[in-house]
Amino acid sequence: MTALTARPPVATPTRRDRRAARTLASRILGYAVLIFFGLVFLYPFVIQLGNSFKTEPDAAANPLSPFADPVTTAGFERIFAGTNFPLWLGNSLLVTVLVTLGRVFFDSLAGYALARLRFRGRAGLFAAVIAVMAVPGVVLLIPKFLVLNQLGIYNSYAGLIVPLLADAAGVFIMKQFFESIPVSVEEAARIDGAGVFRTYWSVVLPMARPALITLTILSFQGSWNEFPHSLVSVQDPDLFTLPRGLADLVSGSLGKGTQYPLKLGAALLATIPVAVLFVVFQRYFVRGGNEGAEKG
Repeated sequence: MTALTARPPVATPTRRDRRAARTLASRILGYAVLIFFGLVFLYPFVIQLGNSFKTEPDAAANPLSPFADPVTTAGFERIFAGTNFPLWLGNSLLVTVLVTLGRVFFDSLAGYALARLRFRGRAGLFAAVIAVMAVPGVVLLIPKFLVLNQLGIYNSYAGLIVPLLADAAGVFIMKQFFESIPVSVEEAARIDGAGVFRTYWSVVLPMARPALITLTILSFQGSWNEFPHSLVSVQDPDLFTLPRGLADLVSGSLGKGTQYPLKLGAALLATIPVAVLFVVFQRYFVRGGNEGAEKG
């Protein structure tokens, strides 16, 4: 008799194995989709970077190519030697720093008042803040020009800075954060003899670091990139900020030709400060308000 050879049992996939395989496949597909859209989002910035280091003929002939042949910094040299870019940069730094500081202070102050102080009309005032957030900014351009002209601060640094020192979105962010902080913390400060402003400044505000950093990033980015307001508040080229100056370049103020290296190089330099600020503080940007209350 021939010996029968025993065959090893065939392993059949269990339900858990199939579920794990589906989970892995969906995860791989999700990452592939994210990578695709990430590349689509980053490609314009890559083109901007590549064209900044191209010659004028190369950029005109191959505007969508990210590779420069040959690589040159002539566009950046023209930015600093042939335009008012340093002046625009100085104006933007001045306006952005003052506006950011003003918004952080006034928005947090107003947010604390709406969150903690009890006064007549508080609900109506907060409703007005929400309503202002719903109004498109372009609707306010002509009234803003009329107000600036009537106050005598049109075409001045005051006209660039003062109307931007507070905004409704910042007040809303700070109010919502302050409401998440336990009232018992403030009650302990009042028992120790602290007044309203002292409680706000010394006790509550240090606990609001995540919200303050979020507001700082939003304020810096918003005021640095602000174009419509500068369009209706100043007309003197010596008061132009970077967005207004870059718009002047794009409109062809330097003469004929595409001048892609110069324009995209200037836009690249204008993007760097906001990008650096966001990368440095992005972990605070995504944190919730309760974390600050727990740390306090």
